[in-house]
Amino acid sequence: MDHPRLQDCHSVKESRIRPGPIVFCAIWGALVGAGLIALAMYSHRPGGIDEAPSSWPGSDIEPAQDSMRLVMFLHPQCACSRATLGELAVLMRRTGGQLRAEVKFVLPEGESEEWVEGDLWRSAQDISGVTVSIDQNGEDAATFGAETSGATLVYDQAGALVFSGGITAARGHFGDNIGRLSIEKWVEEGEGISETPVFGCPLVSPEDALTLTHHES
Repeated sequence: MDHPRLQDCHSVKESRIRPGPIVFCAIWGALVGAGLIALAMYSHRPGGIDEAPSSWPGSDIEPAQDSMRLVMFLHPQCACSRATLGELAVLMRRTGGQLRAEVKFVLPEGESEEWVEGDLWRSAQDISGVTVSIDQNGEDAATFGAETSGATLVYDQAGALVFSGGITAARGHFGDNIGRLSIEKWVEEGEGISETPVFGCPLVSPEDALTLTHHES
């Protein structure tokens, strides 16, 4: 019969050589941490952007003569763009009618208008002072150099570009951000930051972009 103290020593020794739960917790923690890091990196990874025209381009959208004009391009199925519309609502409220705004939803070739006119469309329609329309196959987006959902351009009364970028701090992020605050400053003081990153989904797929290029050529 083993001595009681020897039995205790055996128990401690056996418990020390069972690393299963500890290893599992360590691996689980590492995976969760890696997932959170990947999510943070994705949220703060801006989308593609092309150079916006420095003056109002030849487009079916008419420039404003009595106020600054904002043009925003959205993908109708981009969940990240809900925050963009939230920030646009704040912007329109704070600028008090000094900014004319149009939100254009890109309609890819082969999709119906019902595909476009969903929750984001209705949310945009609910914002006072905002006109909502369809951008057939992203033609206006291409004209304005917009590649990412949430791309926002502001032109002054003379048709000169004063701002190009996004109005959220990250994908799907609500709250104060440099883009929205910069536009507010442009409207109120006639100066501000001219460019910010755009966080959102691509406005058109590579296949749609190729089709549009063929149509233009």
